[in-house]
Amino acid sequence: MLEIVLHLRQPFIENKKKHLLKLNITLLITLLGFSFFGISQTATIRGIILDDGNLPISGVNIKAGNNGTTTNDNGFYIIKIPSDTDITIVYTHIGHKRVEAKFNLKNGQEIEFNPVMNVEIEQIAAVVINGNTRQQVDGVVTITPEVIRTIKGAQPGVENILKTLPGVNISNELSTQYSVRGGNFDENLVYVNEIEVYRPFLIRSGQQEGLSFVNTDLVQNVDFSAGGFQAKYGDKLSSVLDITYRNPVRFGVRADASLLGGSVAAETVSKDSKFSGIVGLRYRDNSLLINSLETETNVRPVFADAQTYLTYKFSDKFHLNFLGNVSLNKYTFKPKNRQTNFGTLDEPIALLVFYEGQEKDQYLTTFGAFKGNYFVNDDLTLKLIASAYHTTEEEYFDILAQYRLGEVNSNIGDENLGEVEFSEGIGSQLTHARNDLDALIFNVEHKGDYKLDDESTLEWSVKYTHEDIRDRLVEWEVIDSAGFSVRPPIFDFSNEQPYEPFEGPLVAFQNVRATNAVQIDRLQAYAQWSKRSMLGENEVFYNAGVRVHNWTVNSDVPNQEGVSSSTQTVFSPRAQFAIKPNWEKDMLFRIAGGVYYQPPFYRELRDSSGVVQPDVKAQKSFHLVLGNEYSFRLWDRPFKLVSEAYYKHLSDVNPYTLENVRIRYRAKNNAEAYAYGLDLRLNGEFVPGTESWFSFGYLKTEENIDDRGFIARPTDQRLKFGILFQDYVPNIPDLKMYLNLVYNTGVPGGSPSYADPYDFQTRLRDYRRADLGISYVLVDPNKTYTSKWKQKLKELSVGVEIFNMFNAQNTITNTWVRDVYSKRQFAIPNFLTPRVFNVRVSTRF
Repeated sequence: MLEIVLHLRQPFIENKKKHLLKLNITLLITLLGFSFFGISQTATIRGIILDDGNLPISGVNIKAGNNGTTTNDNGFYIIKIPSDTDITIVYTHIGHKRVEAKFNLKNGQEIEFNPVMNVEIEQIAAVVINGNTRQQVDGVVTITPEVIRTIKGAQPGVENILKTLPGVNISNELSTQYSVRGGNFDENLVYVNEIEVYRPFLIRSGQQEGLSFVNTDLVQNVDFSAGGFQAKYGDKLSSVLDITYRNPVRFGVRADASLLGGSVAAETVSKDSKFSGIVGLRYRDNSLLINSLETETNVRPVFADAQTYLTYKFSDKFHLNFLGNVSLNKYTFKPKNRQTNFGTLDEPIALLVFYEGQEKDQYLTTFGAFKGNYFVNDDLTLKLIASAYHTTEEEYFDILAQYRLGEVNSNIGDENLGEVEFSEGIGSQLTHARNDLDALIFNVEHKGDYKLDDESTLEWSVKYTHEDIRDRLVEWEVIDSAGFSVRPPIFDFSNEQPYEPFEGPLVAFQNVRATNAVQIDRLQAYAQWSKRSMLGENEVFYNAGVRVHNWTVNSDVPNQEGVSSSTQTVFSPRAQFAIKPNWEKDMLFRIAGGVYYQPPFYRELRDSSGVVQPDVKAQKSFHLVLGNEYSFRLWDRPFKLVSEAYYKHLSDVNPYTLENVRIRYRAKNNAEAYAYGLDLRLNGEFVPGTESWFSFGYLKTEENIDDRGFIARPTDQRLKFGILFQDYVPNIPDLKMYLNLVYNTGVPGGSPSYADPYDFQTRLRDYRRADLGISYVLVDPNKTYTSKWKQKLKELSVGVEIFNMFNAQNTITNTWVRDVYSKRQFAIPNFLTPRVFNVRVSTRF
């Protein structure tokens, strides 16, 4: 076996060298190509400045960072500011009070701001204006970076907040993967500064994940759409997470440390403001969480990454941006033993497992992207984006598990209480894997937008993607029960062990061996039109667009003649309409719909035997979303109630099984499905000065495989409740608290890998989790201090966190154990983490 492994591994070593050479050449060409370009991400503010008698004021000095202008004779002004950045504009004039206004606008956004400058009356100290009006009509949820950085939780990133939103399901605190409105983990788009990002391929367990791609210390804006999104976003079936990293305006350092690891981020800007950059380093060790599981182990999970976002301004119109990331996940796992108690009070059952062997996994990913914008004029913007993603992944394990399944002594007072006295099943399981994957993904995209008039915009894009993936899959599993080797489940094959001897050859229960070399070329394009106008006295918003996606799969499978190839094309029309009636109550109604395709990515092309099927079609979904937003004031504070009802009809569905976070597709478009539900979210200042929300979601999703009837899909989570609540002690406002609470009803618990899902429709237990954080602010940026050491810091806080505060026993999957005599399959729940305590220190200077 060792000789075979070494022999098979040699081509992959050579392929990795070739891919590294390709990556270096790609980045060099990209760098040279962009050395003549730059980007300018700006927003525009225009308006008229009036005095307290509503007369225009000429000659008002307007300053925004290094940019400045003055009003003309009619009091009119126009000024450009950096987008996605907190910018303070100062308005000054002799004889009038100074006015300050703080803005944070989207790239290309234009707003009107008409301040009034008083002569004798004291002016308001500051006005804060952001660019969230667009999200209201687009159906996008905006999460402030302050909330994300304050509420860390067990999940290391933005996903910790997403799980409290309606329609989003995260039932594994060890994972950053999520499903939205009945979709799976592969159906979500993630963008950082308009650049699509990827995650490792081979991860099968949440324990192997340590860090989200998104570094919250670098974040400026977080937008999330759970469905019905516009044509400018890519071809996925479920959701869009759109992240914007910030452009620094001053020097600063932010650091965070806890028992789970730490992070540090530094940002700076040159004296002439032409160069700005931010870099973040993160390290995470999940030992605190994993060692609390029921399986006693020696585990060393090491997760680290470095990210940077750099900007150089060649002129007011030409800037150059670079986004880079290097991430390393190393996971060493040596299980020792495990005891899981389940069953009922009348018939308690326990599973005892003794392990030998270990698992060693490593995922090394590198990502680099250049982005260039050229502002031809105030109406036309042209963009050019190039990115490269490279990943080398290794998954090696040899683990022998010897188990006893039996009845537990439940006699209170007996000295053997809780011990297994009668064994119903005795056996062993040996699992082996030597999986290697090397993938290189390269993207080149041109984007543009043209302002047709003050109220309408035309946007377009053309994108080319090349994916080169080399994959070697070697997995086998041998099962022994009561001294008898368990053969694969072949239903027309007679095997009456242990009652009759079997003289056939010994074979593995499961044996998957495949080597794939796949290249995929994609050409995508979209065009969309947006317009704001009035319908009578009502404000309306229109958006209509279409996407086209053409892809060609070339698969070279060893020991087969020639190269298998397949080319397909799909079109996706999408539209949105929103109306804000001229009512006394602040209401907005929205309808969105369209056709959404998901052309298969590599994992969707690989069937259960590991072989790539190039002819797999794109999954198709028709979306219809009806939404309402009601803004109101309660207790003299702002609140908003957002409601969305949705329906999806899916065809050409590629069925899959879900085990922990690993998805195995059948690589067949032999199913149809549907999903419908209702999402509600109420957010506002339940406590003055803090943002909290309560969410509720109802979902039903089923699929029909080969016309056998509808059954629940693996993500059929019927009810969801989420709470994100912040508070502080009134007499001690520096003592703060947050509560992150989630309740999800159970999803189908899966089935043994060989089994028919129609025979296994039992559900996992409900997921209940509450995380509590208590912190004390030692240094507040809004206060002044006489102590010298406090004057050197901008922020400092210390606190404790209690994960799974109520110690709920949540499950992620079932382990299926066979009783050789009765030939029953026992579903043994795999429990997640119990109550865990954490200590955290955060600072900024």
